Amino acid sequence: MSEMKEKMHTGELYLPGGEEIIQEQVIYQDKLCDYNQTKPSELEKRAKMLKEILADCGEGVYIEAPFYANWGGHHCHFGKMVYANYHLTCVDDTHIYIGDYTMIGPNVTIATAGHPILPELREQTYQYNIPVHIGRNCWIGAGAVILLGITIGDNTVIGAGSIVTKDLPANVVAAGNPCKVLREINEHDKEYYYKDRKIDIKK
Repeated sequence: MSEMKEKMHTGELYLPGGEEIIQEQVIYQDKLCDYNQTKPSELEKRAKMLKEILADCGEGVYIEAPFYANWGGHHCHFGKMVYANYHLTCVDDTHIYIGDYTMIGPNVTIATAGHPILPELREQTYQYNIPVHIGRNCWIGAGAVILLGITIGDNTVIGAGSIVTKDLPANVVAAGNPCKVLREINEHDKEYYYKDRKIDIKK
C-alpha cells in the first residue's frame, strides 16, 4: 500500500490522484453505477448488490437509487434497517458510520473530505479526510449536509436543509445553518407526532 493511500484514513494531508488510489476507486464506482441502473422492482438484486458495495450492510438496509459515493460506498458502514431516500451523496474518502434504524431524507450529503485553506496546497490538490459517525435511530431531514468529522448522537433529528458543522448530542431536535440544538426530545413527543396531531396507534 502506498504512503498516500495509507493517509486517506489518518486525517493527514495526501494527494488523492495517485494511480493506485484511482485504479481502486474506479472499481467501486463502477459497482455503484451498476446498482443505480437497477429497477425498483429488483429488490433482491439490490439487496445483494448493497452487501457487495458497502463496507458493512446490516439486515434490511435500503437505499433508493440513485446513490452517489466517491468510493462507491466502499467506506460506508450501515447498521440494520437504515433507509436512505433518493440522491444520498456520501463523500466516503474515509469511513462513514450510520447506526441501526436511521432514516435519511432525499438529497442529503455526508462528507468526510476537506481541502486546505492555503491556496498553494489546493493548487497541488492536497486533501484530508475525517470520519463521520451518525447514531442509532436518527432522522436526517431532506437536503441536510453533514460535514467531515461530525458525530451525531442516537435518536437525534436533523431538520431539513441543515448544515451540520459541529457535533450534536443524543435525543435532540436540531436545525439551521449552522445546525444548532433547538430542544430535547420530550414528553410532548410521546403524545403528538406532528404539531397538534395526536399519536393514535393501536398496539
